[in-house]
Amino acid sequence: MNLRIIANSAAGALILPLLASGCTANTNSSPTVPAAPAPMRAANQNNQGNQGQRDQGNGDHGGGVFGQLKRQVVIGSTIDGVYGQLNPYGLDVAKSTNGVFTRGDLAVCNFNDSANAQGTGYTIVALHPKPGSTPTLVAADPTTLLGCAALALTSDDTIFAAAFAANDNPVFSSSGSLITNLSGSPFNSPFGETYAVPKRGKPVIYESNAADGSIVRINIGGSYSTEVIATGFPVNGGAPGSILGPSGLQYDADRDMLYVVDGQNNSVTTISKVSSLHAGCLAVKSDGKKFAGRCGSQARILYEGKPLNAPISSALLFNKTLVVGNTGDPNGENLMIAINPGGHVQDVRNVDTGAAGALFGMVATGRNAVDTKVYFNDDNDNNLQVLER
Repeated sequence: MNLRIIANSAAGALILPLLASGCTANTNSSPTVPAAPAPMRAANQNNQGNQGQRDQGNGDHGGGVFGQLKRQVVIGSTIDGVYGQLNPYGLDVAKSTNGVFTRGDLAVCNFNDSANAQGTGYTIVALHPKPGSTPTLVAADPTTLLGCAALALTSDDTIFAAAFAANDNPVFSSSGSLITNLSGSPFNSPFGETYAVPKRGKPVIYESNAADGSIVRINIGGSYSTEVIATGFPVNGGAPGSILGPSGLQYDADRDMLYVVDGQNNSVTTISKVSSLHAGCLAVKSDGKKFAGRCGSQARILYEGKPLNAPISSALLFNKTLVVGNTGDPNGENLMIAINPGGHVQDVRNVDTGAAGALFGMVATGRNAVDTKVYFNDDNDNNLQVLER
């Protein structure tokens, strides 16, 4: 392991206070929601063993909680007024009130610069979770944050970012100052990121790499160390704008389970008891369909095949339903697919009838069917939207 930690509390970071004016309501901001295709069931239902087991559980049917989220509302633009950067990728929600964030705020990072050149963005913005919100610049760093593809906020709103082009993982405070930069091995075109708080053990960050298909655990809390817990997830080696590989990471503390979305083979894999995985424990084989190593039995294919089409992002609902966002649909379609814990498609929703490839960052909030919301970045409109009741 050649992890390099570079501490810098000021270099390249620009911080502004979150604007209270961003909370003004806009009742005319609801896009037209197209009709959804009929729910489908998982492909290859008879796959068994560690070559394609589906995680079993009790899920909703006939649309479920996600199907009840009928309102689609624009929260606000993700283009800040200083750098004007585009193509929002990373998205997470503030867990507490710290720095520039109020609990429930949304943090977004931009993948492109103001000229829309792929993989050249380096800004993080914040928005209040109300229609009419104005983006406020949290951090900007062209060195460590270049090509920000994903981010995760910890319990105190410290920001960990997967910077694809910079090939590192910078850590920013909740006020936007650079705390440290994690670089070198094992980071290899970082593309996915999630924060995990297991019921036993210390909080960690999970990060995925688009160049080699590996999953890295970043141990945090006073000092930093890394472990490559899984290798071999399918990747396409694509240039910025066409990258496919392990991404859309989500963590379920109740089952100590990590979800991995992979757009290269159109699958969702679950890794159970993921906190127990150690370095070199899991090897993914045969285009993501087989799992080997001492921890091979802990990985299962939750779902694979249509209607998944080059998915990159996901959101995990309170009832363990995973909502996955496609990027490879034909023009006129940008589909979200809700998959229940039993591996069945409950609902398919077209959330943007414009150019394909608009869905990247997603995050869910809520503890029951009444207050559940799914936030997502729409790259066609460079804004943040929400699906709600």
